[in-house]
Amino acid sequence: MPVNLRTATLADVPAILAIEQQSPTAAHWTAAEYQRRVNTGFVLLAEAAGALCGFVCARVVAGEWEIENVVVAPEFQRRGVGGDLIRELLQQAQIAGGTAVWLEVRESNSPARGLYEKHGFRETGRRREYYKDPSEDAILYERRVAGGE
Repeated sequence: MPVNLRTATLADVPAILAIEQQSPTAAHWTAAEYQRRVNTGFVLLAEAAGALCGFVCARVVAGEWEIENVVVAPEFQRRGVGGDLIRELLQQAQIAGGTAVWLEVRESNSPARGLYEKHGFRETGRRREYYKDPSEDAILYERRVAGGE
C-alpha cells in the first residue's frame, strides 16, 4: 500500500484527533496539545489515498528525541504504516544530529513493543504503575541514532 509521509500542519489537528480517539492505547491529548506539538515539536503524518492513516509525535530536547504518541488507524494496522513512520522519524533524528530516540510504552502493548524492537529500540528500564485505567507499568526504550547507527 503506497503511503505518503509529510509534516503536519495546524489544519491537520482535527484529523489527528479523530484517529487518536479510535486508539485506546494512544496518549489522549487535547486539540491545544496537538497544536502546540505541531508548532514546537515534530509531527509526521502518513496518508493513503488522500486520507490520514497514522501519525507520530515527538519532542526534541538537546539532541534527544522522545516519541510521545504513535497512532495508526485501525483499518491500516499491520500494513507497514507504523514502520514507515518510525523509520522516517529515525532518519529525521539522525539528519538533525540527534543522539538518541526514547519512548515509553504499556507493558501489555505487544504489537507496539515488537515494532520498536524491530527498528532497533532496546529496553532500558521500567516505570512502575506509570499508566492508569488500567494501572500498568511503562517499558522504556532507547534507540541510538548518532554515528549512522
